[in-house]
Amino acid sequence: MDAMAVEKGASGALDQFDLKILEAVEADGRISITDLAVHVGLSKTPCQIRFKRLIRDGYIQGFKAILNPAKLELDHVAFAEVKLTNTHEDALRDFNAAVRKIREVEECHMIAGRFDYLLKVRTRDIRRYRRVLGELISTLPNVASTSTNVVMEVVKETGDEGRVDAS
Repeated sequence: MDAMAVEKGASGALDQFDLKILEAVEADGRISITDLAVHVGLSKTPCQIRFKRLIRDGYIQGFKAILNPAKLELDHVAFAEVKLTNTHEDALRDFNAAVRKIREVEECHMIAGRFDYLLKVRTRDIRRYRRVLGELISTLPNVASTSTNVVMEVVKETGDEGRVDAS
């Protein structure tokens, strides 16, 4: 493999090797560079150069362990719809800063629709969720109302399948 082939994806456009690297790392974040190189069809050094560039350029944002919520007795999931009293930029900024501090809120998305935010909240049980909702979420800045949807069964969560398709 020559130097031009190693740097091919450096312009910002991802080529097939980059996509294969992303696909493999997404499936197994602990894959060794040696195994990754074999998987994508490159020698070790060019693969490592590409891998480091993908990290440097922000395509790979980090690595983390995926914990089993059931083993941790955290398998109660609810989605809270949050309507704000005010959606001016200051109000949104205050809400965003405060909601980030609530450990039980796994995800927070600003929504265009009949409510302003959708929160994914994970707790041990419905009692704990009720406490988090009443004492933490409902008291966040500018909250007018909330509505809860309780998950009955998880069908698919992030991490179940990859998002990158190198084919």
